[in-house]
Amino acid sequence: MESSEPCGQNPKKLTSIMSKKTDYDVLIIGSGAAGLSLALRLPANASIAVVSKRELVEGNTLYAQGGISAVLDEADSLESHIQDTIRAGAGLCDEEVVKLVVENGPQNIRWLLNQGVEFTQQPPTGSSGYHLTREGGHSHRRVVHAADATGKMVELSLEGQARQRANITLLEHHIAVDLICTPRGNGMQARRCYGAYLLNLKNDQVTSIGARCVVLATGGSNKVYLYTSNPDVATGDGIAMGWRAGCRVANMEFIQFHPTCLYHTEAKSFLITEAVRGEGGVLVLPNGKRFMDAYDKRGELAPRDIVARAIDNEMKQHGLDSVFLDISHRDENFIRSHFPTIYNKCLQLGIDITREPIPVVPAAHYACGGIWTDKTARTDIQGLYAVGETAYTGLHGANRMASNSLLECLVFSEIAATDITRQLQKKEAPRPPLLHWDESRVTDSDEAVVVAHNWDELRRFMWDYVGIVRRNKRLARARRRINLLQHEICEYYSNFRVTNDLLELRNLADVAELIILSAMRRRESRGLHFNRDYPWQDENQRQPTILIPDNYVSSKR
Repeated sequence: MESSEPCGQNPKKLTSIMSKKTDYDVLIIGSGAAGLSLALRLPANASIAVVSKRELVEGNTLYAQGGISAVLDEADSLESHIQDTIRAGAGLCDEEVVKLVVENGPQNIRWLLNQGVEFTQQPPTGSSGYHLTREGGHSHRRVVHAADATGKMVELSLEGQARQRANITLLEHHIAVDLICTPRGNGMQARRCYGAYLLNLKNDQVTSIGARCVVLATGGSNKVYLYTSNPDVATGDGIAMGWRAGCRVANMEFIQFHPTCLYHTEAKSFLITEAVRGEGGVLVLPNGKRFMDAYDKRGELAPRDIVARAIDNEMKQHGLDSVFLDISHRDENFIRSHFPTIYNKCLQLGIDITREPIPVVPAAHYACGGIWTDKTARTDIQGLYAVGETAYTGLHGANRMASNSLLECLVFSEIAATDITRQLQKKEAPRPPLLHWDESRVTDSDEAVVVAHNWDELRRFMWDYVGIVRRNKRLARARRRINLLQHEICEYYSNFRVTNDLLELRNLADVAELIILSAMRRRESRGLHFNRDYPWQDENQRQPTILIPDNYVSSKR
C-alpha cells in the first residue's frame, strides 16, 4: 500500500464497558436517494435506523436538478442507453453492471411514481407521456425530470414516506465517527461490521449503535475541493470510514467537474443543470462567440469531461473569470416553465436568463470512484454495504454520463435491500459486545483555529494541484501536503473531543489522499483524469485503479 498509516480509532477512547445503546436490524448512514429508497424497500418488520448529519433531506440529492435517465420512449432502446454509458465511461465501465442498471431503470421510475414523485408530463416528447430531455453523452431523449428540481421532488417524496414508517427511526443531526468491526484475528478471518459510533450534534455525545447490517450511503466527497456544486455535508464520510475499516476503494482519480455552475459572488454551489444545454443552451465567450464546436463535434452535448476542460482552457487562454451559457434565444415561457428554479435564482441575482446569458464556471461535482462493492452492493467487510455515490460499482467507469447517478442510487438500493432481506432471514451470528466511547482522557480543544486552517489549506491545494488538469509535479506537491495535514489531524483527533468539523476534516483528508494516490497511479489521460505529462490514452491501463488498505482481509476468507 502506498498511503501513509491512516489515523484510525484511538485506543484511548475505547473501553469494553457496555454503554447504553440501541440495536437495529439495519443501520443506514446517509439519507439521500440511496439511503431512503433502501430503507423503504426493506421489510416492514425490520427495525431500521437512518442517520442524517443535518435535516433528513439535506444532501446532494436535494440539489440534483437534471433528472433520471431511463429508457421510457419507444424510439429509444436499452442497448442504446448501455452503449452511451459505456462510451462515456472511456473503456472502464463494467459492462455487466451497466446492463444490470439500465435494464432495471424503467421499473425504478415506476417505483418512484408509486412513492408520490411527480415528473413533468407536458408537453410530451415521445410515447412515454412524460417530457424527456436530452443531456450530454445521450443519443436519445431519455431523462425524465420534475422541471429543474428533480432531486428535490425525489428527496421530499421519499422523506414523506420514511416519516410514516413505524419501523424506521430517523436519527437527524448525527454524524458517524467510525464503523464498529470485529478485529482481524488469527487465521486472517474476514472482518465483520456490527455497528457504528455516532456523534449527536445536539448534545455532543457519542453513542454506540449496533446493527446486523450496516449501509454506507453518505453520498459524495467534493467538499474536498475549493469550488464545488455540492452542499457542505458532502465530505466523503462513508468512503473514509470504509477505507479505515479495511475496504478497498477504486477509481478515486475520476472526479467529475460539472461544466456549468453559476459564477456570482452571492451564489454558493448553485448548479446550472445540463438540461439547459440539452434544450438548446450554448456556451459562449464574453463577445458572444461559441467555442465548443472547436473541441468536439457534439458541441455543448459532449460528455462533461470534454466540456469542463474546454471551458477551463478558454478561461485560461483568455484570462476570464467565467464563460457564459446562453439560452435566451428560446421562448420566454418555455424557459420559465422548464427551468423555474434557475430562472428565479438568477433573477434574484439580477440576471434575467430569458434576455441575457448566465456566467458559469466548472466545479467539482461527482466522484465516480468509491468503496468497492460487488453486484449485490456488498463491500469487503461482512455485514457492510455501500450504495450511491459512496460506492464504486463499475457503472460509471472513467466518466459518469449525465443523470445516471440517481438511477444508480435507485437500482442498487433495490439490489441491496433484496440481499439484506435474505441476510435478516438467516439466524443471527453472535455479536461481540459494543465498545463504549470513552472520553475520560481527552479534553475540549482550545485550538479550533487549527481545524479551520487545515480545512481551507486542504481544499485550496486540492483545487490547485489535483483539479481539472493535473501534472506529476502538482500531484507530488499535493501528496507531501496531505501527509503533513494527516499527521496534524491525527494528533489533534487523539487529544481532543471530537466535533463535527474535526470529523469532516479527518474524512476529507483521507479522501484527498485516496484521490492523490489514485491519480499518481494512472499514468495516462482517460475520461475525467487528464495529466499533461501523460496526455495520451493507454489501452494497457484499461482497468480500474484499486487501492488496498493495510488492514484489508478478503471477505471470502
